[in-house]
Amino acid sequence: MFFDFVRRAIIQGIPLLYGSSGEILTEKSGHLNLGIPGIMYVGAMGGVIGAFFYEHGATNFNGTVAVLIALGGSILGSLLMGLIYCFLTVTLRANQNVTGLALTTFGVGFGNFFGGSLIRFAKSDVASVTVSKTSLAFSKKLFPIDKAPAWFRDTIGQALFSYSFLAYLAVIFALIMAFVLKRTRIGLHLRAVGENPATADAAGIHVDRYKYIATCLGSVIAGLGGLYYIMDYASGVWSNNGFGDRGWLAIALVIFAVWRPSFAIAGSFVFGGLYIIHHYIEGLSMSTQEIFKMTPYVVTILVLILISLLRRRETQPPEHLGLSYFREER
Repeated sequence: MFFDFVRRAIIQGIPLLYGSSGEILTEKSGHLNLGIPGIMYVGAMGGVIGAFFYEHGATNFNGTVAVLIALGGSILGSLLMGLIYCFLTVTLRANQNVTGLALTTFGVGFGNFFGGSLIRFAKSDVASVTVSKTSLAFSKKLFPIDKAPAWFRDTIGQALFSYSFLAYLAVIFALIMAFVLKRTRIGLHLRAVGENPATADAAGIHVDRYKYIATCLGSVIAGLGGLYYIMDYASGVWSNNGFGDRGWLAIALVIFAVWRPSFAIAGSFVFGGLYIIHHYIEGLSMSTQEIFKMTPYVVTILVLILISLLRRRETQPPEHLGLSYFREER
């Protein structure tokens, strides 16, 4: 049971890891993007649209082509959302909080509209659309362990080697991001932009370019979290408003991880475990189960209180986070 719990916690945590990694990268540039839930929604819907029309139009289905089409749709949709956010907050200097919330509302509406359209197009009897063939291609295990000895397959193998390529890709992205931010000149410039854009500008760093690239790349990474949720966790079944609060959990995880991608890896699995732990406790009422679902937010609040009390610089958000940069005021 323990290894099964670990596996399910990791599966629950992967979308959160994608979302939090994308948001950390964005916030390192000084921008607070509360549109992450909507971007994850659009990223998922973009992949579903591509997969749906390929499955219904292809005479000879090819799993690799289906995966590439779904990935392309997801990347394109989330990239467009990132560009919209950048244009409004970087170029037009709109309020970041309002813009992010508007993007979340727009993203959810976009997904529900096209989800409903696909349901009617497929003439489905239920309020959902399924891309099962593409889902099977996405959810293939990267390390087949079916023929391994039972003692390994049902324990360590189940906990560490029973996931699709997108799950491992999320961890790889987070590790690369941690290295780039801490060990490279690009990461140093990006952190300078988030901490003090005026000083970075005076030093010859192109502030707007770094903000655009970091935010758009962060949006693409977050969108892949939505795609993973649909194609792997939900077995290719799209239903409107089926994401729950995972987008907001990803934003909460940024605080829990104190803006460090490497910490977000462990944090995502902790959040995933807290989100499902009520399934492993017998005799809980429905109201008690909902209380257990609150624990990730409670833990985040406690971490926020702790880092506020400690006031250690390495655990604080970028100094210019949420503030627009006006070069004329430098």
